[in-house]
Amino acid sequence: MNSDSIKILQEALALSPENIPLRLHLADSLLDVNQLEEAEEEFKKVLSQNEENVKAKWGLVKIYYHKQNYATALVIIEDIAQELNNDTDFLLLYAKLLLKENAIAKSAEVYKKLLEINPELSDESLDAELRLTNISYNKEQENEDFIDELEKLAISIERPKISFADVGGMENVKEEIDIKIIQPLNHPELFKAYGKKTGGGILLYGPPGCGKTHIARATAGQVNAKFISVGISDILDMWIGSSEKNLHDIFESARLNSPCVLFFDEIDALGASRSDMKQSAGRHLINQFLAELDGVESSNDGLLILGATNTPWHLDSAFRRPGRFDRIIFVQPPDAESREAILKVQLKDKPTQTIDYKSIAKVAKDFSGADITAVIDIAIEEKLKSSFKSGKVELITTNDLLKAASKVNPSTKEWFVTARNYALYSNESGLYDDILKYLNIKK
Repeated sequence: MNSDSIKILQEALALSPENIPLRLHLADSLLDVNQLEEAEEEFKKVLSQNEENVKAKWGLVKIYYHKQNYATALVIIEDIAQELNNDTDFLLLYAKLLLKENAIAKSAEVYKKLLEINPELSDESLDAELRLTNISYNKEQENEDFIDELEKLAISIERPKISFADVGGMENVKEEIDIKIIQPLNHPELFKAYGKKTGGGILLYGPPGCGKTHIARATAGQVNAKFISVGISDILDMWIGSSEKNLHDIFESARLNSPCVLFFDEIDALGASRSDMKQSAGRHLINQFLAELDGVESSNDGLLILGATNTPWHLDSAFRRPGRFDRIIFVQPPDAESREAILKVQLKDKPTQTIDYKSIAKVAKDFSGADITAVIDIAIEEKLKSSFKSGKVELITTNDLLKAASKVNPSTKEWFVTARNYALYSNESGLYDDILKYLNIKK
């Protein structure tokens, strides 16, 4: 639409300022010619007349995406998700926004739904980040049937853009991972001289929401390795033998893409104690898992395996033998200094006044990293409400964050009630001494 047509619409709107369809038409026209500021103003005027107008909110999402204000766009698009749930344009932009905010799994889920609706549609940027393509393999492993199976599994291989610098606190965890994983990759010739292979396994345990997944992804980014995140649904299958095959294919995919960090979330669901199992199928899967960790049929050189669990006491003890998950790290809730670091990392590039991080960290005692994220999200949601009314970006203040913190209950306390009992009464090998130390309990 040219400038004359836009001028005609503006003149018509001057005569009928309450005409919402006309104003939406003008806003869309301005957006089409990339007059983003003017289009944003018109969409906001529509929302001042009808705050639930989906078309106006959708217009703002597109504007904020073009402005690279991805966090705000994501908040708005999730608000209208139910109304536009099966719209392909909506799903495509939603997947892109999730990817921009590093919500990889959710982005893949949305993109997969989009492809189910329209199999002919594809996006180069999403394909590159979310789908397994261009697998590098040698002639001995060249097997079209195997590649087909990997594609059916929809294994997502990432190359994370975050590193340890993006992880607030957790210095002891970073140090352990550095010794076990990073240094061997940085100095392979030294390890080879001593007859040791690069790679290995680390088990991370602790309360939910304390950054186990985040540190795993950052580990891959730290060494510029590929990253595969594996959940229960990626492996478990109702048919006997299929789960073991899925697990083997995932390990093979990681081996073909080494150096690679293979991350198993909620690993206790896959490796629960065999003595507690009534059916043989679960035991077969664990045996397969142990065989893959040992590299019985294939080399795991350059394969870095990280497992995360909230309930390590449910994990089969065989997983803790040397060569498997032989380094076990307690990922505790962030201390005051770490809480400050997390706040600074998560508020980076967000519109804020001068923030008193120490005050917020003090009232956030016992908060997990996820709890701190919830505090920031609540503060942002409140600021968005006032921003919609004022039509300008409202700065987040210390008081906003303190008020938001008062609405969040620490999610770690319930976990420590259970963990304390295991640390006191099922701790023969000293596995849970770190929990007792954290709780200041002497044996």
